[in-house]
Amino acid sequence: MNRITVYERANFEGLSREFTCDVPDLHELDFGDCIASLKVVGQPWIAYMDPKYEGEPYAFEEGEYPSVGRPNSFSALRLVHHDLGDPQITLYERPNFQGACKVVTEETNLAYGYFNDRVASHIVQRGVWLLYQHPGRGGWHCLAWPGERIADYKPELNFQARLSHLRPLRPGQPL
Repeated sequence: MNRITVYERANFEGLSREFTCDVPDLHELDFGDCIASLKVVGQPWIAYMDPKYEGEPYAFEEGEYPSVGRPNSFSALRLVHHDLGDPQITLYERPNFQGACKVVTEETNLAYGYFNDRVASHIVQRGVWLLYQHPGRGGWHCLAWPGERIADYKPELNFQARLSHLRPLRPGQPL
């Protein structure tokens, strides 16, 4: 079973809540903006800064997180229901899926190749992807979902062809 257990203090201390399904607004459950550590079993979860899955997303794959990068900031939680096996995304050099393209199936640091800071559009064939502005999983990031077609990074993602690193979310281990 997929679940996330969230704690109000670091190192799994203080009050806690366990969830097995999406929570669009943690404030309604008296647990908004107070998560400092968490544990994930099974599929990844996405924590959002604002209710109704808005604001900056943070992905948490299966494991224990004695501290989170933005403590006391999460207002919504979403379980990743998508099949994460065999991920694939196609990156394009120019908007509207034009120019040179690159098919990616694993974590890739684009800083070591031709496509660094040159991606302007993408199509996600399979998996859920984290796209990072800087090499080494750095800087601003966003999620790319299966079936997503972003025709122009500049207006749609405000990335402005600054993609330098990407990785697929890892599936959780079935119980």
